[in-house]
Amino acid sequence: MRILLLLLCFAFPVGLFAQSANQPAGAIAVEDSATNDAAMAVRIRDILSELDGYEDVTVTVTSGIVTLRGTTLDGEKITRLNELTGRVQGVVAIENEVTETTDVVKRLNPAVERFRARMAQVIAFVPLATVALVAFGIIVLIGFLIARMRQPWNRLAPNAFIADIYRQILRLGFMIGGLVVALDIMGATALLSTILGAAGIIGLAIGFAVKDTVENFIASIMLSIRQPFRPNDTIEIGGDTGKVIRLTSRATILLSFDGNHIRIPNATVFKSRIVNFSRNDERRFKFSLGLAPDTDFVDAQRIALEKLKELPFVLETPAPAVWIDEIGDSTISITLTGWIEQHKSSLVAARGESIRLVKLALEQADIQMPEPTYRVLSPSLAKLASADDTQSHSKREELERDAEIQEESQVTMDVQASTDEALEQIVEAERKQTEADDLLRREAPEE
Repeated sequence: MRILLLLLCFAFPVGLFAQSANQPAGAIAVEDSATNDAAMAVRIRDILSELDGYEDVTVTVTSGIVTLRGTTLDGEKITRLNELTGRVQGVVAIENEVTETTDVVKRLNPAVERFRARMAQVIAFVPLATVALVAFGIIVLIGFLIARMRQPWNRLAPNAFIADIYRQILRLGFMIGGLVVALDIMGATALLSTILGAAGIIGLAIGFAVKDTVENFIASIMLSIRQPFRPNDTIEIGGDTGKVIRLTSRATILLSFDGNHIRIPNATVFKSRIVNFSRNDERRFKFSLGLAPDTDFVDAQRIALEKLKELPFVLETPAPAVWIDEIGDSTISITLTGWIEQHKSSLVAARGESIRLVKLALEQADIQMPEPTYRVLSPSLAKLASADDTQSHSKREELERDAEIQEESQVTMDVQASTDEALEQIVEAERKQTEADDLLRREAPEE
């Protein structure tokens, strides 16, 4: 029997809990009145009729004991019945026999009603939302039209890249303004703070995810403003040397002296040491020559310096210089420097011509080169060296005379050290093809 009672308690926990909870407290009156019972029943029915979910609940009152029967949609309403009934004056006890309904139709009806109510709210909200959307579109359209204007953005910005950033900021500002106006029309301005907060968190997360891209973008802005180099400048960045083709919003493009493209991210360019060989028109070339230890070095320095001064591409100011640089086991080196104008003379060609002509001048003055030495014979001298010993004396004199004429022609020939314009032409051709994507301007102020 006890086991059966225990199973019944577990089978009907709601009814047992409902009857034992929230029972009215106080003294029980001695007199019993049917009028009071009827009044209490009417009062409880009136209260339940004003509340949703109690349409199927019946109320009977006998000697102050309230009996509730019927069904509701959920257990919470059953528990609440005890609270409501217990607050009615004169209630002695409550017998709550209400259970949860299992009728599918009754359970679905509230959901259907809620859906209909929300759809009615949406339909009623459509005209206001349309007005808000139109206001948003008008404000955004105005912003985009202003951003498309060339002025004053091109005048305010140092280059096209910065002007485009100004336009993007303007578009974003008008979009946020249109959103604020639209939300204000709909009476949902409180939602704006939530949207902005979520956008800030998302933006922070994206910023950490694309840190290198953001760094490169900021570096592009700084380089486009500062412009530490110009188109066709010869520069060195992190060991890479070449002529500047263009500066884009992502990278700096160089043309190496071998004709290859070098693409360096702007973040790397901004943080690297930049050597600009073209910023000053004057540039110095330098080379060394080894002489025999028994050489008259005062005379050798004088001859070399005079020869440098005679070269047409070497500037008088700054003046060329010659000095003894190093003493070796079997040689003493002298170092020679000269200055050229880069836009007129090629550094490589000027240095090569200077080495050739200075060496020839020293050899003509019987200044000996250190051992080991190599002698390069001209075709005429080669014939003379390989001539047979039985050759006639007149033939030897003729070959010697031809060799002297050829040597004199080498000394007196025109000195060529003009700039190589091939790379500059390649750079200019590529700049014309990609002019729209270039952030460099020759007329921009120097850093």
